[in-house]
Amino acid sequence: MKYDLWQRLFTRFLETFHLKRFFIRNSSFKELHQSSYAKEIGQTLAVQLRHYSTLESEALLNTLSSHEEGLTEVEAQEQQLKVGLNEVAQEKPLTWWQHLWYCYRNPFNVLLSLLAVVAFLTDDLTGSVIISIMVLLSTFLRYWQESKSNKAAESLKAMVTNTAMVLRREINYSDLSLLQQRYGAKVKQLKEIQFEIPIQYLVPGDIILLSAGDMIPADCRILSAKDLFVSQAAMTGESMPVEKYALQHSMDVNSPLELDNLVFMGTNVVSGTAKAVVLNTGIQTYFGALAHRVTATDRSVTSFQLGVNKISWLLIRFMLIMAPIVLFINGFTKGDWGEAVLFALSVAVGLTPEMLPMIVTSTLAKGAVFLSRKKVIVKRLDAIQNFGAMDVLCTDKTGTLTQDKIFLSHHVDVLGKKSHTVLMLAFLNSYYQTGLKNLLDVAVLEAVDQDMKFEKLRFKKLDEVPFDFERRRMSVIVRTPQSQIRMVTKGAVEEMVKVCTHIEIKGEIKELTTQLRKEIEEITQHYNREGLRVVAVAYRDFDGICENFSVKDESDLILAGYITFLDPPKESARPAIQQLHAHGVSVKVLTGDNEFVTQKICQEIGIPHEKVLLGGMVETLSDEDLKQAVEEYTIFAKLSPIHKERIVEQLKANGHVVGFLGDGINDAAAIRAADIGISVDSAVDIAKESADLILLEKSLMVLENGVIEGRRTFANMLKYIKMTASSNFGNVFSVLVASAFIPFLPMLPIHLLVQNLLYDVSQIAIPFDHVDEEQLEKPQRWQPSEVGRFMVVFGPISSIFDILTFGMMWFVFDANTPAQQSLFQSGWFVVGLLTQTLIVHMIRTKKIPFIQSCAATPLVVMTIIISAIGIFLPMGPLAHYFKLEALPLTYFLYLPCILLAYMCVTQWIKGIYIRRYGWQ
Repeated sequence: MKYDLWQRLFTRFLETFHLKRFFIRNSSFKELHQSSYAKEIGQTLAVQLRHYSTLESEALLNTLSSHEEGLTEVEAQEQQLKVGLNEVAQEKPLTWWQHLWYCYRNPFNVLLSLLAVVAFLTDDLTGSVIISIMVLLSTFLRYWQESKSNKAAESLKAMVTNTAMVLRREINYSDLSLLQQRYGAKVKQLKEIQFEIPIQYLVPGDIILLSAGDMIPADCRILSAKDLFVSQAAMTGESMPVEKYALQHSMDVNSPLELDNLVFMGTNVVSGTAKAVVLNTGIQTYFGALAHRVTATDRSVTSFQLGVNKISWLLIRFMLIMAPIVLFINGFTKGDWGEAVLFALSVAVGLTPEMLPMIVTSTLAKGAVFLSRKKVIVKRLDAIQNFGAMDVLCTDKTGTLTQDKIFLSHHVDVLGKKSHTVLMLAFLNSYYQTGLKNLLDVAVLEAVDQDMKFEKLRFKKLDEVPFDFERRRMSVIVRTPQSQIRMVTKGAVEEMVKVCTHIEIKGEIKELTTQLRKEIEEITQHYNREGLRVVAVAYRDFDGICENFSVKDESDLILAGYITFLDPPKESARPAIQQLHAHGVSVKVLTGDNEFVTQKICQEIGIPHEKVLLGGMVETLSDEDLKQAVEEYTIFAKLSPIHKERIVEQLKANGHVVGFLGDGINDAAAIRAADIGISVDSAVDIAKESADLILLEKSLMVLENGVIEGRRTFANMLKYIKMTASSNFGNVFSVLVASAFIPFLPMLPIHLLVQNLLYDVSQIAIPFDHVDEEQLEKPQRWQPSEVGRFMVVFGPISSIFDILTFGMMWFVFDANTPAQQSLFQSGWFVVGLLTQTLIVHMIRTKKIPFIQSCAATPLVVMTIIISAIGIFLPMGPLAHYFKLEALPLTYFLYLPCILLAYMCVTQWIKGIYIRRYGWQ
């Protein structure tokens, strides 16, 4: 029979019990938005949102009982008592009983529960009890491990809570301590009535300020906006950002998401600034209403989840085939179909890796705890294994390969002479912009003296044109002390020169000729080759009264000069890169900076720097050409956010497991596209939200530690799977041989169940085991075919010694009649349990066990304890209860010989296997 039929039947069974999520994750919100769920929730909410979009600002604020300067703190607290925290239901932790049910409801526990019921209905009470104990053990161990991990994760996640800029009127500076008591240490008081608070404390009526990089924290109505572009891809699937305004242009709109003056939770600001009022929070938002209709909001299936799923199906299929074969062989050869059913059930239990969920959770939780000590917050446990599988790390340059501190080194005119005028213009631009202040702005603000800071008071800001990654520049418009309206613009040199028509040298304005353009290029490239970042500064004066400025006004500018920045590489960057390369992880630099600065930095830290692929070239390459290019190049410069995302996607299409480390809004798309997204605590909101891991310190050395821990985690999980698969296969093979030739059952159902229970207990220590250094040198991935091959090769080895044991019990100890079957069964019980327990030490390493590589103390101790219990059961006072019989003392003269021979043969076969197939 085809396996597909079994899989369809089993999947239908899982759906019945709401278990299908173990294998298949739910769709994204953009898919959900197009489903019937969106149609159902859209009616009432859409009517309300359309009504809000039509109201005048004053009427809207009155409706929400708000004020243009925001709510008072008392009003905000009262409102929160009514509506609750700004959280969707799925973000809240599970209750203890929901968590317990979640830990239980995996396919293996469900199968075991069914087997326990069948055993009970067939009057096998002992078997039913033992199977139930196995289920409880697996469930409660997983519950205990996950509870510890969740508590640790929640305490760490509190350190990276996203914040929003909110207005609070009637607040004094002395009230800051009271606000910190309510909102925690994250609250910051900025200008006058502006406060930065965790987004979960927002309430309807709050006035918030938005800028590039912010996540929209709730459903909001725009009150005022300046070149505001919002990415709604998570909600609608639109690839391009949409512009939002303070006024709704057309009411002929079907979907609330198409309204011009509304922004929604779950989207993010790409560029521009805005002032908005919160309309709905939590599950009352459009995002929250969608989330409320589904059971989870997980991402697409990761490589880790796919690997576990494939292994699980492999073992389940094996069980569904072998258990019926055992049933029919015993039924036809022994004639007792009732006993054959019980025995087949016991074999099915033995083939079920019921501890797999617990082992996976334990190893991942241990990895998360280890990384937390290294100041890494793990948002998704699965990411730890992806860390170990990663073979390409893409990283931004600034603050990652370079120091987090940028210094302004020069402020010069067009010809490279020192100029305070250029510094003053740059200072005005950095100080008055309200968008996303980056490290360059901070460096400018710190570089000026007190006289220049005082001088700015003579200027009055009128407007600004925010930064975006297409123009790569931003402008502020000020009124000078001479009442002149002046636009001050700074940005990337190439983009700035394109919009300049004149230059200023020593107060004299000259036309920007072709010759001057060449000189400018030479001067700026000279700075670049010295490892300096160059930003051009220009200005333009306007005649008359101008109120609204836009991108089109950034023309006919006068180039005043340049400011240059020193961004030295981190001392730890070079050794960290070397360590990553040594562990099979290639590092690629994806930056928006120019190629010369990037090459200089890469040269200093040991990254190949001869070849650079620029964003302009990426734009022209087809997907097929780019797939080849991403393998050839290590440095990618002058990239837009779309370029970064596309490069990551092509690396994944080439079969790589890709990590991306970034902290800016221009990195968010690439972070989400990567197999493992990594960001830092100081990153913009959307970057942190997109990431799987958050670094509390920007350090590539931490990443190297994470890679090693991910591989160690994977190796320990694989040990359990390999041991379970091979020993189970060997046991079933032995059962088939014995059932065909022995006139009684080779082992009673209770023996198989007790043996399996003890074996499972011995595996609890696997997450704490050592891993050989050789297994940490290369990326590790799930290979289900490798597990199947391993099972077929190593499983029969134990069967050989099982058959030797059968012969020993039959011929040496005369246990060859039904009257002597308990002696026969006791002899195999001990050998079977000890070989199963010892196999962990044989296949946990490719080295010689106990000599070249020894297991961790917890695993050694558990092996000794379980082996002692296995010998005690037939020899002690409980033997009669388990239908076992005391073995003759001469048996224990043969036992060490069998075990030693088993270990030697396994080691010999292991050597052959490694030479032919390698060792994962």
